[in-house]
Amino acid sequence: MTRPNAPKRADLVLSGGGVKGIGLVGAVVALMEAGYTAQRVSGTSAGSIVGAIVAAAAQGQKMTPADFRDLALSLKYEEFLDPGPIESVPLVGPSIALLRGTGIYRGDRVHDWVRTQLKRLGISTFGDLAYDDPNLPPEQRYRLVVTVADVTTGQLVRLPWDYRRVYGVDPDDQMVADAVRASMSIPFFFRPAALTSTAGLRSTLVDGGILSNFPIDSLDRTDGKKPRWPTFGVTLLPNLPEGNDDVIPALRALNVLGSTKLLEEVLTTMVVGRDQAYLNQPWVSARTIRVDSTAVGFLDFDISDKHVEELYNKGHAAAEEFLSTWDWRAYVTEFR
Repeated sequence: MTRPNAPKRADLVLSGGGVKGIGLVGAVVALMEAGYTAQRVSGTSAGSIVGAIVAAAAQGQKMTPADFRDLALSLKYEEFLDPGPIESVPLVGPSIALLRGTGIYRGDRVHDWVRTQLKRLGISTFGDLAYDDPNLPPEQRYRLVVTVADVTTGQLVRLPWDYRRVYGVDPDDQMVADAVRASMSIPFFFRPAALTSTAGLRSTLVDGGILSNFPIDSLDRTDGKKPRWPTFGVTLLPNLPEGNDDVIPALRALNVLGSTKLLEEVLTTMVVGRDQAYLNQPWVSARTIRVDSTAVGFLDFDISDKHVEELYNKGHAAAEEFLSTWDWRAYVTEFR
């Protein structure tokens, strides 16, 4: 029988969502306060940023729930916006960035922030996030995995798992902040990241959310055996059909062409259709914390402190409500 105050292990899967990611933090803090310790974390876009901090903290047990909350609530999101010289020109700059396929913002400030926070926790490369578990394939023995879309080779890649297979590089030597920066490269908003393979192919990497915004199955066992502990998902996926242009923010620019409803619906389905289908499965829905983030847009980087705290509280409340009825044994019996 589990002691009331005994640490409880869990894996976490965190969805993308841009600025909405503060809701992920609220949910994670509630899980920490309930005694859960993250073993591995899988994240996409905003989920990769939050996940990297969670994984780093879990590796060294260096952050309390209060520390994590204070860090998230102290962020000034507008400071992450760093347009280049051309992109700074009103109207013309963003239009040029859209036509050229580059981002309006360089993404350097986000990259620097992630790298700095990880360094404070003693983490630089994926080698620092090694997770020694013989039950896992060797390439998956890391605390963190992030989802990225490689638009050059036309595939979803999971880093660090695919560093060696796809690019021929040693995952232990790769910077965690670089992988996170790639995963959150919202197309046309942040500049794409790049990675050159040992064969000399230069790949363009963008937000993993365009292929899998909520990779809930990424940490599931593949050997047919029962899971040893739960995998909790935290999602910020929108309630469709509203908010199509919030899923792909670049669609807003198309409004000048007139009605683009069908285009918005088709492209949105391409991005979130797989994840929405998964959420409709009982075995997924039963382990997913759904955070109501409809009041905040993906790109609301001018979000007020008040709205930041409100979204954090919604994430926290959603996790508390979820845990109030969560029964691990019942879940395993019914679904595993």
